[in-house]
Amino acid sequence: MTSPLENTVQVAAGDSRYDILIQPGLLATPAAWAGLPKSAQAVIVSNPTIAPLYEAALRRALAPHHAQISTVLLPDGEVHKDWVTLNLIFDHLLAHGCDRKTVLYALGGGVIGDMTGFAAASFMRGVPFVQVPTTLLAQVDSSVGGKTAINHPRGKNMIGAFYQPARVVCDLATLATLPPRELSAGLAEVIKYGPIADMAFLDWIEAQLPALMARDPAALAHAVRRSCEIKAHVVGQDERESGLRAILNFGHTFGHAIEAGLGYGQWLHGEAVGCGMVMAASLSAELGGVDAAFAQRLHRIIAAAGLPTQAPHMPAEQWLALMRLDKKASAGEIRFVVIDRPGSAAVRPAPDALVAQVIQRHSLPA
Repeated sequence: MTSPLENTVQVAAGDSRYDILIQPGLLATPAAWAGLPKSAQAVIVSNPTIAPLYEAALRRALAPHHAQISTVLLPDGEVHKDWVTLNLIFDHLLAHGCDRKTVLYALGGGVIGDMTGFAAASFMRGVPFVQVPTTLLAQVDSSVGGKTAINHPRGKNMIGAFYQPARVVCDLATLATLPPRELSAGLAEVIKYGPIADMAFLDWIEAQLPALMARDPAALAHAVRRSCEIKAHVVGQDERESGLRAILNFGHTFGHAIEAGLGYGQWLHGEAVGCGMVMAASLSAELGGVDAAFAQRLHRIIAAAGLPTQAPHMPAEQWLALMRLDKKASAGEIRFVVIDRPGSAAVRPAPDALVAQVIQRHSLPA
C-alpha cells in the first residue's frame, strides 16, 4: 500500500488549507487519518444504506484518535435534505454532550456531506468536520470546496454556509458498491469539467467512458483526481462564488429547476445536471459561444454515460419561475453558465423567449 500522500490534491480556499486524499483502501490506511483535529468525541453522520457497508471500518480507523465515537443515521435521499433532518444531527450532538472540539465525519454521498458540513458550520458556531465521500458525485464535486446547504421547497441548496472541511478522504474502493444509476449520476459532474475548463479532459472522458462505466480502477482514479484538481483551482480563486466559481454550475440552473419542479429525489442530482448540460450547451450555441456540433457532441457523451437528455415536461412559465430563484439570478434576471468557447465558461443572461425555445426543444412532450 502506497502512502495516501502520493495521490493528494491540495485545496487552498481563503484561510483554509486541506488535502483531498484519493486512492483505494484509505478507510483502512492509518496515515489517511493522522494529523486531523484532536477531540475526545467524534460523531459519524451517515444513512442506513451506507452505514452497514463502511461504518465499522471508519470506526476502526478513528479509534486511535477519539475516546468516544457515536453515529447518527439520517434518512436516505435528497427529499430529506431539510430542516427536520438537519435537526437530527443537532439533537444527537446535544444529547451526547458534544463540545466545540468534537469532530464530525460525513460518511456518504452529497446529501450527507452537505448536511454534515452545514451542521458543523452551525453547531456552537463551528466545529471541525471531515468529508468521507462514498459516491462518485461526492468525490468529484460536492465534498470539495466547502459549500454546505439544505434545500427549501422552492429552491435547491438555498439555505447554507461556506465552511471548509479539515480533509476529504476519497476511498475509491467505496465506488465498487455504487448502484449503476448513481455511477452515471457521478459521471455527469465529471463530464462537466471538460467543457468549462479542460477540453483535453473531455477528450479523455469520451474515449474512456466504457472503462469508467465498467469501473476500471485506473480510469476512476484519474477521473476523480483531475476533477478535484480543476475544482480546487477554481475554489482557490473564488471561495465564496463571487465570480469564477459560478462556472462550476454549468447545467445546474436547468438541473435545479428539474429537481425542484419534479420534487426532490425523483431525479438524482447528477441526472438533472446531465440533462441541464444538454440544455445549457444548446443555449450556448444559440448565444454564439460554440457551434451546433459542439452541443451535439456533448449531448452524445452525456447520453453514453447513461444520463437522461430530455427534460420532463413543465410549462415554460414554471421553468422560468424556478430559475429566477437560482443563486446566480440578479434582480430577477436569470443568468446561465454558458460555454463561450470550448474549454471556457462564463455567466450570461439570456432572453426569456430564447430560453423557452431551448426548454421546448429539449423537453418531453406533454
